[in-house]
Amino acid sequence: MGKECSICGKKRQVGNNVSHSNIKTKRTFGANLQRMRVQLPNGEVSREMVCTTCLRSGRVVKPAARSAE
Repeated sequence: MGKECSICGKKRQVGNNVSHSNIKTKRTFGANLQRMRVQLPNGEVSREMVCTTCLRSGRVVKPAARSAE
């Protein structure tokens, strides 16, 4: 599974920390992932890691509220 959006596949990117003296060291930029209940196209409901871009754009279908049992 890992830290990857299950809708668009967005994952961490690699870049540089740049100091005042311009020394560069490697660093990672993580995707803004949230663990959400998602309704899949076949009607199943499961928990998925979804990036906030997919949430904002409406690519994620949220299921109806759980019934009180």
